[in-house]
Amino acid sequence: MIASLTGKVESTGDNHVIINVNGVGFQVFVPTSVLSDLAGASEVKLFTYLQVREDSLSLYGFLSPEEHWLFETMLGVTGIGPKLALAMLSAMSAEQLATTIATGNADLLTAVPGIGKKTAGRIILELKDKVGAGWTITPTTSPAPETAEVLAALVGLGYSAAEATRAVAALPAGKFTLEEKMRQALQFFGSK
Repeated sequence: MIASLTGKVESTGDNHVIINVNGVGFQVFVPTSVLSDLAGASEVKLFTYLQVREDSLSLYGFLSPEEHWLFETMLGVTGIGPKLALAMLSAMSAEQLATTIATGNADLLTAVPGIGKKTAGRIILELKDKVGAGWTITPTTSPAPETAEVLAALVGLGYSAAEATRAVAALPAGKFTLEEKMRQALQFFGSK
């Protein structure tokens, strides 16, 4: 089992990074958040999960042990494979995903491509207690209903779940109506 890799970043792709460890290049599939964190990095340590199949060996990497734990925990759900678990961690941070599962917010999970209502319900049913016990969830990190509505509306407009999550995270604190939050979220995209 390959538990972690430390080496030089040789190159990056859409969903992977090549890590050179003493002359051997390992292709590691990573969430998009890891790709953005590795931009310009020369050396990195990734916590890895090795998937062994008849026809391939695939490495999945994460910058923190928490992301790695959440990824492996999600693989225990029937119908969730490494690619779908990686898509969930690409759409939201590990903390946001853990909070979403622990609070039972199926609407945010269905915003991830490949996850329907049945799958979201199964994830919440099977992982709510595990994630709640394995992760510190504070009341302030629970997504408000207006936040879920803004995320759903942005995804409905064609933005990816990851883009929508970043826009909602950038919203200023305070009490705003749904329309004001939508306007501010769209301004976030306009400023890019």
